[in-house]
Amino acid sequence: MSGVVSALFSMTLNAAPLGLPEKEELKFGFIKLTDMAPLAVAYEKRFFEDEGLYVTIEAQANWKVLLDRVIDGQLDGAHMLAGQPLGATIGFGTQAHIITAFSMDLNGNAITVSNDIWQQMKPHVPHENGKPIHPIKADSLKPVVDDFKAKGKPFKMGMVFPVSTHNYELRYWLAAGGIHPGYYAPQNGDTSGQINADALLSVTPPPQMPATMEAGTIFGYCVGEPWNQQAVFKGIGVPVITDYEIWKNNPEKVFGVSKEWADKYPNTHIRVVKAMIRAAMWLDANNNANRAEAVKILAKSQYVGADEEVIANSMTGTFEYEKGDIRDVPDFNVFFRYNATYPYYSDAIWYLTQMRRWGQISEQKPDSWYMDIAKQVYRPDIYATAAKELIKEGKLKAADFPDFATESGFKPAQVDFIDGLTYDGKTPNAYIDQFKIGLKGNEKP
Repeated sequence: MSGVVSALFSMTLNAAPLGLPEKEELKFGFIKLTDMAPLAVAYEKRFFEDEGLYVTIEAQANWKVLLDRVIDGQLDGAHMLAGQPLGATIGFGTQAHIITAFSMDLNGNAITVSNDIWQQMKPHVPHENGKPIHPIKADSLKPVVDDFKAKGKPFKMGMVFPVSTHNYELRYWLAAGGIHPGYYAPQNGDTSGQINADALLSVTPPPQMPATMEAGTIFGYCVGEPWNQQAVFKGIGVPVITDYEIWKNNPEKVFGVSKEWADKYPNTHIRVVKAMIRAAMWLDANNNANRAEAVKILAKSQYVGADEEVIANSMTGTFEYEKGDIRDVPDFNVFFRYNATYPYYSDAIWYLTQMRRWGQISEQKPDSWYMDIAKQVYRPDIYATAAKELIKEGKLKAADFPDFATESGFKPAQVDFIDGLTYDGKTPNAYIDQFKIGLKGNEKP
């Protein structure tokens, strides 16, 4: 660090001490997925208590109920899909100003297809030494979907929520393989997302995914763990690709609160973020050495409630695709490394570009609009305050975080996408224009 930056940094660290929490008793919501782990760990390791907070953590029925309960104040905050605070703030589905100052994880999802669809895909999948070559692109699914269309049969797939990472990842993968996942047209009252679709996507709550596919209602789905590995264990499906292979180290869940709540309880909010940063650090510490303990915590009925063996399949750095095809995927779940907890503006803007691409944002917006919404929703300023408190207390080191004196909130241009395109968060419209499938310019469905 230069002398000036170092002096500024030490001044910020020696700023006025953080005040007491304005609200001590809190209730947080989550959905039964392994990536709710920072909440469970912050509770079980008493990191919340260290901040003078007495927290209750409660599973919610689905993402809509969870969001509604944060909006109406029944929940103080929640484990949320990265698209939920953005979708609510721009008024897609539900209108409410939700913010996030903490990103809960990177990666963690996969796309699974039924055994029958896998058998139809397999002849189109490149193999080496008898095993499929990964990543498996949707190119190998396209002949199957085309066959369904030729026979006049709908090809149905599940995702967890219209503004979910899963919806955008599944759409991204399908479109990269030439399969149109359909448009939304909210301006015409059409929120099905199935206009012009080759594959019909619909909402299914995560824990119900395997049973819904087994019943034949859907032929595949995109979901978080443990519900892909559950399909393998039950012998009903094959995960074909992880989201890490669709977009390496993609942002996944966030911790969301209402803007009104954050303004009313600023010290409480900072303390919540402090506890969750510590939990995320614990989850990734010493090359994932704590993951076995984390699996035992998550297996409890009040958290994820799946078998330890199923949860461990992905949480401990491996992933099983076709039955018996277990591969090392050390970054399947990332909670702290690669600055996973920092709320980057560029992450917010990527989700907004996909909302525009598929018609959830019904008209063209200037690049400045994307930046404005990202700044309204993503709050790295609150994150930085929490991180500096932890550094001051000696619980973490400055090297554990981005350099707050120079951090812009934008990751460098990212190239690790399955279709080979480059994403630069500073030029969202130019990014949208690159896609062969999707709305661009002033197009409408």
